[in-house]
Amino acid sequence: MFKKILIANRGEIALRAVRECREMGIRSVAVFSDKDAAALFVKNADESYPLGDPEPNASYLNMEKILGIAEKAQAEAIYPGYGFLAENPKFVEACEARGIVFIGPPSYSMHEAKPKHKSRDLMKKNGVPVSPGSDGAIDDASGMVKAFDAAEGIGYPVIVKPSGAGGGIGMKVAKNKEELQAAMDYAKSMGSEAFGLPAFYIEKYITRAKHIEFQILADKKGNTVYVSDRECSVQRRYQKLIEEGPSPIMTPQLREKMGSDAVKVAKILKYVNALTVEFIYSMDNNEYYFNEVNTRLQVEHPITELLTGINLVKEQIRIAAGEELGYSQHDIKLRGWSIECRINAEDPFMNFMPAPAKLTTYNPPGGFGVRVDGGVYAGYAIPFEYDSLMAKLLSWGRNRTEAIETMKRALKEYQIEGVKTNIPFHIVALDNESFRKGDYTTHFVEEQGIVKKLRELKKAGVFT
Repeated sequence: MFKKILIANRGEIALRAVRECREMGIRSVAVFSDKDAAALFVKNADESYPLGDPEPNASYLNMEKILGIAEKAQAEAIYPGYGFLAENPKFVEACEARGIVFIGPPSYSMHEAKPKHKSRDLMKKNGVPVSPGSDGAIDDASGMVKAFDAAEGIGYPVIVKPSGAGGGIGMKVAKNKEELQAAMDYAKSMGSEAFGLPAFYIEKYITRAKHIEFQILADKKGNTVYVSDRECSVQRRYQKLIEEGPSPIMTPQLREKMGSDAVKVAKILKYVNALTVEFIYSMDNNEYYFNEVNTRLQVEHPITELLTGINLVKEQIRIAAGEELGYSQHDIKLRGWSIECRINAEDPFMNFMPAPAKLTTYNPPGGFGVRVDGGVYAGYAIPFEYDSLMAKLLSWGRNRTEAIETMKRALKEYQIEGVKTNIPFHIVALDNESFRKGDYTTHFVEEQGIVKKLRELKKAGVFT
């Protein structure tokens, strides 16, 4: 087992990694920007080193600086969390070249998984169901002509996706030829700006879709299992807000079929460590399609931990250290239901505009069935340079209704002052009839008029 691990991240996931290292008898090394000097993950780490300028490229995305600190601190491994360098194959290659263990997949798996059009084509070739769409990357005029032909062939609406994108960046739906041209121009521009890759591809747009993902664990001996499924359909601008597990539509038969395909995806990629396989499920034809892979843990991974009792972060570390899983697919049992609400520093009444500020009051909820993964405290200033996520609030219940009611109680118990949050959004969403029935899609926020309802309740004095 490792003696020392550098954590190349910040916020709640960095604090989580520090805690797991301590329990495993591993010394933790934190790196931090100037804006994070007073953060909890820095205060709790065994060692900490400054990165300087808070701008991400100068701090948490600065590979050479982080690797230099790892060598100086004599860290044997680096834990990336999610975001920043977590899915950067060049960083993994740099770790491999310096003899530092990257707690995640090998670089060749990342290269197979990205760009997105490549993984899509690879899955199609190997029999994993993919939605109708274009083949290969589109990055020039001749490719655009083929894209128009493909769109006509599969039928509108279609969705255009940048090959290098993540988090919904650059994605746009097109209902006709004119909109397709605009969507392709947008994808090309955003792909170049955000990821240095102008290429994109198109797929049939599933109008009534559910976003379902499977958590995979794979060790170095080839043992691979799907741990559980999660649904992440409550989104705004393709950004997840509420997740739950299992999916309300899931049956044992469907879970086995989708889970087996998720394991197949991992095998195709020759994957090691934690992998998230995303599917789009069509409510119109009850079919599912491969969407993408994330070569890391997801923000919502604690749902799986509450359902199974498996500590995924510790499993990542153990796998990276060469340990086998120690259990088979048959050994994994799901118990109860879990929901996660992302508690963000943003204003849901103003189109979810980020609202970084200083926390004057911070009292998280507790009680049976409640878990809070956070990294803030009263007096802490939320930096504007990074993601607005402050904490992940999770509930667990014996069934879905119980998990919903526990979450509603916890949300109303949460005391945060000084910073605007999206807690009112969560309260309204969980009270929505379609959500309570589990009959919702990725268009839930728009179709159910959640923001409009929020503003009405604020006008009526329910929310201040």
